[in-house]
Amino acid sequence: MPIQPTDKIWMDGKLVDWEDATIHVLTHGLHYGSGAFEGIRAYETPKGPAVFRLPEHIHRLFRSAKVYYMEIPFSEEELVQAVMDTVRENDMSACYIRPLVYRGYGEMGLNPLPAPVNVLVAVWSWGRYLGEDSQERGVRAKVSSWKRLDHNILPPGAKATGQYLNSSLAKVEALNAGYDEAIMLNTAGYVTDGSGENVFIVKDGVLFTPPFQAGCLDGITRDSVMALAVDLGYQVVERNLSRFDLYTADEAFFTGTAAEIAPIRSVDDREVEVAGRGPVTKALQKAFFEAASGREPKYDRWLTYVGA
Repeated sequence: MPIQPTDKIWMDGKLVDWEDATIHVLTHGLHYGSGAFEGIRAYETPKGPAVFRLPEHIHRLFRSAKVYYMEIPFSEEELVQAVMDTVRENDMSACYIRPLVYRGYGEMGLNPLPAPVNVLVAVWSWGRYLGEDSQERGVRAKVSSWKRLDHNILPPGAKATGQYLNSSLAKVEALNAGYDEAIMLNTAGYVTDGSGENVFIVKDGVLFTPPFQAGCLDGITRDSVMALAVDLGYQVVERNLSRFDLYTADEAFFTGTAAEIAPIRSVDDREVEVAGRGPVTKALQKAFFEAASGREPKYDRWLTYVGA
């Protein structure tokens, strides 16, 4: 999906013109994938643009950076402000937000520690990651032949740039085979995530999703959906899921900042019982977008208003 340029990008404490937001070709992160990132969305609300669960995203960014020995030269509060400033400066009513922490120019080799740590925040307009009709029609998923990273290979709980080559292989494999998205298993054969989303199924009115031990990402949209589901009266269970669980689900859906809540229509050419958006998925979508767009005061705590 092509990026639509905006006016400014925040780089190491300064807002610079989009076309001037450049790095050296010998930047460490470019060669070794030594970086950590977040995907965040700002939504249009009656009070102006609001960033969804911004402090939680920035806190997770710091966790990811810590795993890779990257000491971010700004506080969490400063990066929260940087996001707000970048959204405001670009006059965005709604947008996708990409904070990135990366090892910069000045050192080459597998020891990243002497390289500086740089930070940027970019924003742009980005629609439905899995397609504009994905929220209603749902997507076709394929269980990937590529396994999700194991806890003792690379930490799957970190959103680190180099790790996502694993997801890219799975995504391209699915697309080349005619599917919309991949579902990745761990080395034990249990479901972890999509290539860039968490996975839920619904069976007999109960929501099931893999536990963190399986190797799934600590998704913030995942956490939000679990909270919304409980508030709507649904039971939510974290347990290992197999292919059989996917094939025999009443409903299934992906969650993520980019994908939001996208129903899964079929897995490996086996239609989910409700092939598309089922009643539980629909109820959760409604609750999620009401919360994210500031139309449900109960969840106002999840919003950081840019104009404030």
